[in-house]
Amino acid sequence: MERNLKEALKHRRSYYALSNQTTLPDDNIEEILDFAALHIPSAFNSQSTRMVLLLKEHHQKLWQIVKETLQKTVPPPAFATTETKINKSFASGYGTVLFFEDRSVIENLQKAFPLYQDKFPEWSQQTSAMHQLAVWTMLEDAGFGASLQHYNPLIDKQVIKEWELPEHWNLIAQMPFGIPLAPPAKKEFKPLCERIKVFK
Repeated sequence: MERNLKEALKHRRSYYALSNQTTLPDDNIEEILDFAALHIPSAFNSQSTRMVLLLKEHHQKLWQIVKETLQKTVPPPAFATTETKINKSFASGYGTVLFFEDRSVIENLQKAFPLYQDKFPEWSQQTSAMHQLAVWTMLEDAGFGASLQHYNPLIDKQVIKEWELPEHWNLIAQMPFGIPLAPPAKKEFKPLCERIKVFK
């Protein structure tokens, strides 16, 4: 759709009813991740963000892992609701983007710049957040609906094992996406005067 940046950011919302249809060929979805990896900033140009695109059976496998993991910890009466939510809002989608941060990059920066060693993990989270927003906005601009989920650290070890990812990749978030089946919930806005101060 190629909205301008302000329009794209305004239309980015959380969608919790997804179909497993797509608006783009898989190669074009990959290009969204490539674009974010190349052009989103990072502290000290660390480029510490890692992303994994799961499609088809890999997407389904992720949400099966989530369900199997939660079934061990969520009481049986509550698990039915949890399972329904996962099936209709996440597993029902076309794919999932996993966002990681590479701990080895962060640790090397801490060694190289000891004055800032306590800040690098914080800056790493900010770097990841920028990538998440960029990918989310571009997916929505392409006609997808998406949401941001955080089933880590419960699923971390199984995800690393299943897709044979490096042990030093730290899972930050999961972004299921697909064609939206229902509009997003109404969004409430707090008064801007409570959130922004201007001095001039």
